[in-house]
Amino acid sequence: MPAPLRFINSTPDLPVEADAVIIGGGIIGSFTAYYLAQRGLKVALLEKGVVGGEQSSRNWGWCRQQNRDERELPLATKALDLWEQFGLESGEETGFRRCGLFYVSNDQSEIDTWARWGEYARSIGVKTRMLNSQEATDHGKFTGKVWKGGVHSQMDGIADPGLAVPAVARALMALGSTVHQSCAARGIETTGGAVSGVVTERGTIRTKLVIHAGGAWASSFMRQLGVRFPQATVRQSILAVGTGRLSLPDAFYGDSLAITRRGDGCHTLAYSGRAKIDPTLQFLRFQKQFIPMFKQRWSKVSPGGLQGLRAGHESLSNWRLDRPTPMEARRILDPVADTKTIRLTVKLVSRLIPDIATAPVVGSWAGFVDSTPDGVPVIGEIPAVPGLILAAGFSGHGFGIGPGAAHLVADIASGHEPIVDPRPYRLSRFDSGAEIDVSEF
Repeated sequence: MPAPLRFINSTPDLPVEADAVIIGGGIIGSFTAYYLAQRGLKVALLEKGVVGGEQSSRNWGWCRQQNRDERELPLATKALDLWEQFGLESGEETGFRRCGLFYVSNDQSEIDTWARWGEYARSIGVKTRMLNSQEATDHGKFTGKVWKGGVHSQMDGIADPGLAVPAVARALMALGSTVHQSCAARGIETTGGAVSGVVTERGTIRTKLVIHAGGAWASSFMRQLGVRFPQATVRQSILAVGTGRLSLPDAFYGDSLAITRRGDGCHTLAYSGRAKIDPTLQFLRFQKQFIPMFKQRWSKVSPGGLQGLRAGHESLSNWRLDRPTPMEARRILDPVADTKTIRLTVKLVSRLIPDIATAPVVGSWAGFVDSTPDGVPVIGEIPAVPGLILAAGFSGHGFGIGPGAAHLVADIASGHEPIVDPRPYRLSRFDSGAEIDVSEF
């Protein structure tokens, strides 16, 4: 089943021209469009399905600094302030709140990893506090277990994946820009090598600036332009249980299991890092660059089936601008949740929190998480196609850092001072022969 999502109406007519066209109506694309519209640009946001319909509504909803890769941490820190700011200035409800995130563990090596990260994080002003056994046990008292240690990231929080992207899209339209759902971007037109328009299934929009934030579809789209973007998707599954009568925290992590309160009063349950790899031609194309990451995470990643191949988002085929593309054949990537993972998650969470054993399962869903070989997104201009900016490969982190990443994209697009240093996110780090840095966090 699809994840819970609030639906919105689209702008009726496609514009003839725009200052900027954003391809992809997820968390990154919608926030990028919003920040550009705030700066006075006329923006058109294109989404082949519905805004927020793919991974942006299928994640945990965590907005965290804790355990972020050093390269992503500045974006995560900025994003927390921007989540708050958006709600105040737009009046829209995203479900964001700084509830704090609690992690507990009986694995000393895991605790030591958190402690090392904390030393670095505190050195740059991030608030995070290690918990001793008594403190961790008190915070995790609803589990009935004694814990060796833990960590509390006080300033972190959660937002509601079912509300966030539609809220940003509504705010974008309130600023005078447009949102077009069920409108796939088939390709980009160029004049003299530079962007001059976007060809959609409904017609062409003249523009000199395009931001591609198409998530799992980004690599296939870039390939049409002769741009090599190493990306592979993994299929992750989570479920929701009715917890209205249970006294549970907003967000909690222990024994590789995460629980998160949603706006409807339910909690989502997830087995952290557990995923299926559905082999595709694109995955085979980039497999050598992904070997270091998969070696590091092989205990939780296992071979999948044919869902990825059938979905069409990792195709190596060439598209024609005058014919339907794979994106029109598959408006929303809605893979079937892995039943073994769902059963195992329920079993393990029930051991961790016995009261959940009797909570009704109200839904389960899966999503294709777009990943890069180092788990860090690509954000930046594409030199081979002047006027094109890529923002994709968020590796399961895009929702939480979305406002920060989108602000950076908008800065690059409009020539403003970047909110953070953009150099760690350049596509060129994956050039042939470059060493791939796979973080332990």
